[in-house]
Amino acid sequence: MRSLLYFITFLICAATFAQDFRYGHVSKEELAETAHPKYPEAAAAILYRDSYSHFSYTKSEGFSLITEVQERVKIYNAEGYDYATKVVRLHKQHNEEEKLSGLHGVTYTLVDGDIEKTKLRNDGIFEEERSKYTDAVKFAMPNIRDGAVIEYKYDIRSPFLGNLDEVRFQERIPVNRAEASYYFPEYFVFKLHSKGASPVKIEESSKNRKLSLGVSGRRASASIHSGYDRGSRRFRSVDFTEKIYTMSAKDVAPLKEERFSGNLDNYLTTVKFELSYIKWPDSPLEYMSTTWKDVAKTINKSDSFGDELKRTGYFDEDIDKLLADAKTSIEKTTLIYEYVKNRMAWNDYIGYYAEKGVKKAYKEKTGNVADINLMLIAMLRYAGIDANPVLISTKANGIPVFPTMNGFNYVVAGANIGGQQVLMDATNKLGKVNLLEEELINWNGRMIKEDGTSSWVSLQPDQPARSNMLVNVSIADDLTVTGNLASRMMGHQALNARRRYLGLSTEEARAKIENGNKGAEFSAVTFQNLQDCSKPVVMKYDFEPLSGIETVGGKLFITPMFYLAESENPFKLEERQYPVDFGYPRKDQCAITIEIPEGYQVESMPQSAALKLYDDMANFSYRINQTGRRIQLICERDINKSMISPQYYGELKQFYEMLVKKEGEKIVLSKI
Repeated sequence: MRSLLYFITFLICAATFAQDFRYGHVSKEELAETAHPKYPEAAAAILYRDSYSHFSYTKSEGFSLITEVQERVKIYNAEGYDYATKVVRLHKQHNEEEKLSGLHGVTYTLVDGDIEKTKLRNDGIFEEERSKYTDAVKFAMPNIRDGAVIEYKYDIRSPFLGNLDEVRFQERIPVNRAEASYYFPEYFVFKLHSKGASPVKIEESSKNRKLSLGVSGRRASASIHSGYDRGSRRFRSVDFTEKIYTMSAKDVAPLKEERFSGNLDNYLTTVKFELSYIKWPDSPLEYMSTTWKDVAKTINKSDSFGDELKRTGYFDEDIDKLLADAKTSIEKTTLIYEYVKNRMAWNDYIGYYAEKGVKKAYKEKTGNVADINLMLIAMLRYAGIDANPVLISTKANGIPVFPTMNGFNYVVAGANIGGQQVLMDATNKLGKVNLLEEELINWNGRMIKEDGTSSWVSLQPDQPARSNMLVNVSIADDLTVTGNLASRMMGHQALNARRRYLGLSTEEARAKIENGNKGAEFSAVTFQNLQDCSKPVVMKYDFEPLSGIETVGGKLFITPMFYLAESENPFKLEERQYPVDFGYPRKDQCAITIEIPEGYQVESMPQSAALKLYDDMANFSYRINQTGRRIQLICERDINKSMISPQYYGELKQFYEMLVKKEGEKIVLSKI
């Protein structure tokens, strides 16, 4: 009985010790763990994450928003080493900025049964300027190795009272425990927004507090005059209620990534608070929540946005010369777009506010996204084109779930040409009219018109990307296989080809093709129109398949698509909680002609077939026939809807299973 009691006591103490998440209390049990108990394939895990946000008040500064962060991470193997590097974004605007302080970090390892600590030092901390409105602090934890546990904490002080970053309760790795707490004075009323499929426990409470208010601080605001005795010029105390939100989640499963995931961060379980309104005692409500219409209106009124569109004197003569012989709207639009694209160099900063100002940027031939694309819009308007800015949230920025100034982070030019809306981004040297980078094709854009009104605009291409391949295959008497391919690519297929191959030597291009197609060796590679973005890209090469033909019992078994066949289903999950993002609609056609070798005849061929996904979201056709000594196959894959809901994931997975099976079927040739 006594042994049993000791054993139970040991289990209780061990469990209690293992759950001690106080900073600096990493256990040997955590360090000795070699694999996650529920997800043994995980490369790392969040053992504990805590975020505590509250308001601080000083008479000199007024209110500030303080967020205290602590995190403990287990590293199981080398694939998880990336989780030992953290980037913290800090916002800045109008001479005010967020500040990070109290950064401490320790890497814990187990050496000969003892815990060894390695502290984060200054040489592992880096400060970066991301844009005019964003800085970042990046730190890399030291002494990372398999089995290590890292722990860090820091505080962020923000003058932007409504700028609460979202807290993530889910990651691509397991999250053992995550907590968040928010303490809001009754003067600040917030809305709670959440997304994701994993449950988060949310509790609300309140408590009474006392605060001494004054108006001398730059953020004290005249609205809080009720806390200040104007006649006596003295501060006085105010009683108020503090609203408290506490949130927690345990054993959160990782969101597993597979092909065509887009930005997986958009689908993780997160919570975020939005400042709805401010209500000081004896003062009217000050509404902060807005509609997307209000957001667009506010941006348009900014000196760094709307006013920049009105500046024209710096380019008049150049544009007049450029358009001297242009007659149609599309001709003028294309000429101006190409002029700006070729003249201006993007400085890699994104945003919808001009950084230098269009006039200075034009003179210096460099600028951020807004400098360049607002300049483009101003020139188009000068030429009589109905052009307007279109605000975008990039895929990396996420899909905004509610109206906010941070919901957009990019701006492109939109122009109405003969009743058709076309979009342009002059920062992209490989772009063309109505061809945006895949990173920008995210949800919808918000177009702001000259009169200040705004409306949603689809970012989807009006035409699918196309790839048409002509392939000829010959089989020699010794059964060696040779072939040649000519591919014509348009839209995003051409854009991707330019990005992959422009500037490469012939040998470098050949090596890149071979690296992406392991089933063949390539030679005689040539390209056409890589530099002319107005024309389709044409790629040609010769090839020798390394597989695709087998000899069994005197018969030839040929996979007619050789290395071009889809070899495996890209969709492997049992179920998927987030959409399939193909990026853009696409139509790929491959026409293959195979010469039947002398002395052989067709014994059997695959049957022609066609597949169609629900609501015409995707189509597949496989048409094969024999004409004389030739076998002709035309295979078409069409993705008609770039974003497919997870409710159709099972059907899509089955669609690809049948596609892969069909493309792997064989032609059988027997001797005559």
